[in-house]
Amino acid sequence: MSDKVDNWDLIIEPQTSLLDLNLKDVWRYRDLLWMFVKRDFVSFYKQTILGPLWFFIQPLFTTITYTFIFGGLANLSTDDLPQPLFYMAGITAWNYFSDCITKTSTVFKDNANIFGKVYFPRLILPLSIVASNLVRFAVQMLLMVLMMGYYSVNGANFHITWAITLFPILVILMALLGLGLGLIITALTTKYRDLSFLITFGIQLLMYTTTVIYPLSSAPEKYKSLISLNPMTGIIECFRFALFGQGNLTFNSIGYSTMFTFISLVLGVLVFNKTEKTFVDTV
Repeated sequence: MSDKVDNWDLIIEPQTSLLDLNLKDVWRYRDLLWMFVKRDFVSFYKQTILGPLWFFIQPLFTTITYTFIFGGLANLSTDDLPQPLFYMAGITAWNYFSDCITKTSTVFKDNANIFGKVYFPRLILPLSIVASNLVRFAVQMLLMVLMMGYYSVNGANFHITWAITLFPILVILMALLGLGLGLIITALTTKYRDLSFLITFGIQLLMYTTTVIYPLSSAPEKYKSLISLNPMTGIIECFRFALFGQGNLTFNSIGYSTMFTFISLVLGVLVFNKTEKTFVDTV
């Protein structure tokens, strides 16, 4: 028997520690991660008429709506930027974060059948969600670049700044922040189902405490500190400053967003790791 055990490629043993994250297994199963990314991309648009064109249509229509309501009717400031460009930047960044947290928050519920039948590192699925949403983010950034080109030709007053070098860091922060918070929520929803009904509504409300539809500079002074507590505020302000030279970029805000993201990710992974051991009995 011992000779046969020695020849096995993988031995599945019970986890003995909360910190036993099996990160080596995540790397070994990277092909499976890629397969989940392809599955998410294909299945979501497989039975739609316009297919991947929705990547462009959704942010474009949202931008038009925001321009009409918040820019036209409410007459909110956009720091002298063209309104469609201002809203498109906020929408693109916020959509990536919100998609990561919303889809990750239902991982246990949506994949209970798979988790109960076959072994693979459970972190593969949340990571595949972040990766597949990155494709959508890249396509929407292409639309953003085209809009920037159009307004630049028409004499709009903006310019790319040195902070563009921070762009990869901003994308990673948005991804990890959505992943960490999503992991915490999906662990909680295994026992408290009500959270799954509140998450979409809560994300929409959270957007209004972030500088998606208004710049931080135009917010009432008594609310600025509260808005700054939202970790996405610093990220979006830096995002706009990098692309347009407009925004309230401070290293304190980016440092706060980075610290909040790190704490959320560590806590999320630990809670997820603990919950995956017993969630099949409760989901």
